[in-house]
Amino acid sequence: METNYDIIVIGSGPGGYIAAVRASQLGYKTALIEKYSTLGGTCTNVGCIPSKALLDSTEHFHTAATKFKSFGIDVDGLRLDFTQLMIRKSEVVQQNVSGLNYLMNKNKIQVIEGTASFLNNQEIQVAKNGDKSTISATYFIIATGSKPATIPGVVIDKKRIITSTEALSLAEKPRSIVVIGGGVIGVEMASIYARIGVKVTIIEYADSLIPTMDKELGKELKKIFSKNDIKILLSHKVQSTVNNGMDVTIHYLDQSNVSHEITADYCLVAVGRSPYTKELGLENTAIELDSKGRIVTNEKLQTEASNIYAIGDVIAGPMLAHKAEEEGVFVVETINGQKPHINYKLIPGVVYTWPEVASVGYTEEELKSENKEYRVGKFPFSANAKARAAMEKDGFVKVISEPKYGEILGIHIIGPRAADMIAQGVIGMEYEVTDEDMFRISYAHPTYSEALKEAYLIASGQGALNI
Repeated sequence: METNYDIIVIGSGPGGYIAAVRASQLGYKTALIEKYSTLGGTCTNVGCIPSKALLDSTEHFHTAATKFKSFGIDVDGLRLDFTQLMIRKSEVVQQNVSGLNYLMNKNKIQVIEGTASFLNNQEIQVAKNGDKSTISATYFIIATGSKPATIPGVVIDKKRIITSTEALSLAEKPRSIVVIGGGVIGVEMASIYARIGVKVTIIEYADSLIPTMDKELGKELKKIFSKNDIKILLSHKVQSTVNNGMDVTIHYLDQSNVSHEITADYCLVAVGRSPYTKELGLENTAIELDSKGRIVTNEKLQTEASNIYAIGDVIAGPMLAHKAEEEGVFVVETINGQKPHINYKLIPGVVYTWPEVASVGYTEEELKSENKEYRVGKFPFSANAKARAAMEKDGFVKVISEPKYGEILGIHIIGPRAADMIAQGVIGMEYEVTDEDMFRISYAHPTYSEALKEAYLIASGQGALNI
């Protein structure tokens, strides 16, 4: 094994492997350090990819059970094969891991398995099964990601009190699950299990589901979830959990601080994630951490050690795979002397429930808090021809724009294919296309994207054409 490199990337999640590929493309001698036996990090192995595989599978089942008859399709004896559900999920993960292995070989990136820790600003030690080796580099990129967090009174035992990692690999279908946390991870996991007949309760401390997104999205999602028999307790505070052996009891306070308890097969803790910075030997470098344990960086994502950069979940900002990818490219191109840019306000957020939720730019609450003037254009999917044909009438498109010049300030969608539709909004905002310009381009009919056209039209101060 080589002992000296131009760039060493620590962590093979989306940010790490993308950074390694870009470094190799630009001619740098590159190594990628990964402590696990498979590449891809949380996203590929126990996060984005397996959860989306299960979300797709369970949505197919739910559609067959609830809508096929209306479409004129009779499915006699419909049943769920939970074991096959999990097998398919694992196959999807393996396909992605194999793709990453091919990508590393193709780009001649040295993959080193082991746990990395800094000895100083120029050297790291890589340990595996008691063996240790020292390697050095001109530059380092820390991309070690994050791990599930918890709250006081809740101890994750990975048996009955679990995280999304364990929930993605249960051996059998449970009868009931309580989800602590109504953020992105919580509502996605709730969707997976509610669709296959599991009794699901969400307990959320805030007064809205997906509380970091525009409030109207959370309200609409709550309404849709309630129709699908998901029980939602907002403004409730979990006090403690107790593993009873065959089930778990959750103690919580309601809005009036009255104590309650609920028992379920599993308690899924989805209260966020914390940066993985322990055991990296950061104390042997000039790197500093903030109060939340995140690595402090400047606008170039450079740490206090000028040759060490950090990206993704270990630094400030939303914990999104595509945010980490953008940062990985940004750092490598910065090292290369280029002048890349990232507009963090234009990194979209997506929730893969069904209907999907997607958002980019300012929320209405943020604009109100900053006393900024704005207009809102809102169009329901119930008035969209494609949505009616597909029986996907829940949700809406909401466009927020600046009144004087028509600059688009934010786009918020809850509805079918929102995850794909949001990309058009990102393009428009990145290149400062106005709301009027966006509705004047031609949209194929009938498509879900026509709801965007109508929302742009309304935001521009004109009336909708189809409502």
